[in-house]
Amino acid sequence: MNDDRLYRRPSDWERYLKAFTAHEDRVYHDSNGVQDLYAEGFEIKGLVGVAMSLSETRKKQRRTRNSHRSRAIRGKSVAAWRPFGWDDDRVTLRPKEAEAIRKAVHDVIAGASISEITRQWKEAGFITSRGNLFQYQTVKQVLLNARLCGYREVRGELVRDGDDQPIVGEWDAIITPKEWYAVTATIRERGRGTGLPRGGLVHKYLLTGILRCGHVFEDGTVCNNKMIGIKANDWVRYEHAYMCKKTVDGGCNKTYKRGDKTDKAIERLVIAKLKQEAEAASQEVPEWNKGDDLERAVRSRKALETRWHEGEIDDETFFRNLPALEARVKELRADQADYLAKKAAAESAREDIATSWGSKTLTQRRELIKKAVHAIVALPGGKGNKAFDPELLKPVWRSAE
Repeated sequence: MNDDRLYRRPSDWERYLKAFTAHEDRVYHDSNGVQDLYAEGFEIKGLVGVAMSLSETRKKQRRTRNSHRSRAIRGKSVAAWRPFGWDDDRVTLRPKEAEAIRKAVHDVIAGASISEITRQWKEAGFITSRGNLFQYQTVKQVLLNARLCGYREVRGELVRDGDDQPIVGEWDAIITPKEWYAVTATIRERGRGTGLPRGGLVHKYLLTGILRCGHVFEDGTVCNNKMIGIKANDWVRYEHAYMCKKTVDGGCNKTYKRGDKTDKAIERLVIAKLKQEAEAASQEVPEWNKGDDLERAVRSRKALETRWHEGEIDDETFFRNLPALEARVKELRADQADYLAKKAAAESAREDIATSWGSKTLTQRRELIKKAVHAIVALPGGKGNKAFDPELLKPVWRSAE
């Protein structure tokens, strides 16, 4: 066994030597033969060996980092494990996993939680590359990875070329850069930056708690109680209904609505409303007008670095001026990423609402409905078995503020 397997740092060597020489007449043998650890000056000799070993270790670490970054600049994949979504070659997409990621990105942008995506992946039988079930944090890491859009990252920073453009890797991308900016912005904005999963009450029916009873009492006041979803009687042709609570539970028990037709009527109204708002929102996102500022900042930083490398300025001048230029570049890149996220979210909302409503989960649809309305007032249909009348459903729309 080599000495550097026993001790890597001076403190390790000192502890080892103290333990070895605690008793007399012990024998130490290495590749060079028998060594006398009790001899005067041997401690210093050992420390020199430790220093040389430490220096070699650091050289190896530097070479590894440089190799890693060099491969990153060339767009090479350096993943130790097969990334979820790609085949063993780390380049070709694995269709089912890639589609699950693509859908998850769109769903998160549209309002789904990472906890919900985690449940879906578990139910679908997906496992990580290491053979484990997906957890909240692993799903989050997958969705935040720039690899999804083809970009290369090192320690959370996008690797850029000489023109300050992100390096595009050799692997197939799953989503577009706009979608990646949008999903990362969405995830980081949630939970006030805690990154913790958020739970909530799970409802069985679409409009439970959103519908409010519009029955008017004799004194002119309105019931206004939240209506509940219930399983319909076996002899009717629909599966669920909405009703005002019984009087003992604080309601009036006067309003009853057929569930399936009520859901469809409200969904049509909400889809139209959200689509209209999304189209308006996408037009309201102004074009990013700081591209020239970013280009100038990058050129200034490169010019400073060139002058330093060519010996025109000394170290003190270079490092005094560099932080301000780097801070400016970082600020403008963050502003650009924020713009791309807003633009992508607006475009995704406009294209997504009508076409993907049916594939959204109940939780997602409820969130979209609550985004559009404060409440939906359900007016009683009168006595007797009357035909369903959508005009008796009155949405209270949220303003576009």
